[in-house]
Amino acid sequence: MTDTSIVLTDRAISALPCAVSGQYFVRDQELPGFAVLVGKRKKTFVVQGDIRNDGQRQSLRLKVAEVRALTTREARAEAKELLGKIAKGIDPREKKPQIENSGQNANDPTLRQAWQRYLDAHMKRKGRSAGTQDSYRDHVERLMADWLDQPLSVLGHKPDLVTTRHDTITKENGPYIANGCMRSLRAIYNHARKIARSLPAENPVTAIDWNPEKRRDTALGASELGRWMNDLSLIANPIRREFHLCLLLSGSRPDALKRAKIEHVDFRGRVLHVPKPKGGEVKAFDIPLSRAMIRCLVRVMRLGRVLYPAQAQDWLFPADSVNGHLVEHKEDRKTLNKWGNELRQTYRTVAQTTGIADLDIHLLMNHSVPGVNAGYITRSKLLGDHLRHQQETISRKLTEAARAKFKDGESESTKWLFLPARRVLKDMLRSTKNATNISDAKLHLEANRSDT
Repeated sequence: MTDTSIVLTDRAISALPCAVSGQYFVRDQELPGFAVLVGKRKKTFVVQGDIRNDGQRQSLRLKVAEVRALTTREARAEAKELLGKIAKGIDPREKKPQIENSGQNANDPTLRQAWQRYLDAHMKRKGRSAGTQDSYRDHVERLMADWLDQPLSVLGHKPDLVTTRHDTITKENGPYIANGCMRSLRAIYNHARKIARSLPAENPVTAIDWNPEKRRDTALGASELGRWMNDLSLIANPIRREFHLCLLLSGSRPDALKRAKIEHVDFRGRVLHVPKPKGGEVKAFDIPLSRAMIRCLVRVMRLGRVLYPAQAQDWLFPADSVNGHLVEHKEDRKTLNKWGNELRQTYRTVAQTTGIADLDIHLLMNHSVPGVNAGYITRSKLLGDHLRHQQETISRKLTEAARAKFKDGESESTKWLFLPARRVLKDMLRSTKNATNISDAKLHLEANRSDT
């Protein structure tokens, strides 16, 4: 998007769409020099002004705070103070604290140099996803920003600095992100030592006491699926409804499914191609489609052409978002109590009750398969018959609760699971207040949506 200017308020900033690529500025009309820098994942308050240094004019851009850290009023107050200093010729940039200066060379790289090399020579070369790269970047450039220009040998010789930082991040940001940050540092240090052999052999991260982590026990049981299907049917936007259903039936990760395109669906081969799953392009795979999944995809493609005709030319789950596809999949827990990765856990849990072999479930979910013998399996040769049959078994188990309720007359609301798109559209018109045509229904859905 192009740069623009508005009166910055909390509400206006929260409505700003994230950048599709790169960044863009939204400048404040009330305070010149004050702006919000909008990236792909976060928004940041910044100030920009000119300062005179030995007769030369220098443009300064300074970060005030991340949007979530301050209100707009608080950020504007800090921005006024910073801009006042700049106007007086004072450079307000803080000098980064020096831990120790032991020299910077190829045998003793700084954290910044080691991180850049790890990003270029390892992550990009191995095809790591943009989300993984952004996660590492956040750890290094935000949580360890004051270490960026320090030699890695300082951390290697003083592991107490690492343990103290781990404790600090745990208190201020939480135990999981503290552990994640230290894993990033551990990987970068190990990679740097391949060349910088003078670095201490023992990774300083080994000194920390890891925060306990446990998997979230949030899957639905088979007996709970009927109620969940009922709740799912109450979601007004049918695109979102089909997304949650497809997530449950496929066991896919939400981000991979949100970026699925029409061209990735092969009805003749009965597969959905996932070109960039977690782990990057090297992990690309095909999801075999059961009959229930095919009905779901056919419905969402036809519904998309009616509700979002421009976006539906490319995206499987279209939306009126900057990206053109569904971006935010979270629902109010009072409306739908399980979504996202909880449905992936449900898929795995229910699959276990069907008696399907663990290896087949690993292949269906694109997990790494354990053991030497499993490494000889060619996944694509199992897609046509075996894995699709297993997928059909899991889908039948997932939908049988809703099917039983519908057949017994207990729940008319779940019938959309077994209906074609034209019937779903008619029912949508019938249930949408004051809607006499598809356009009216779309306007009603848009007024109550949260799909971006």
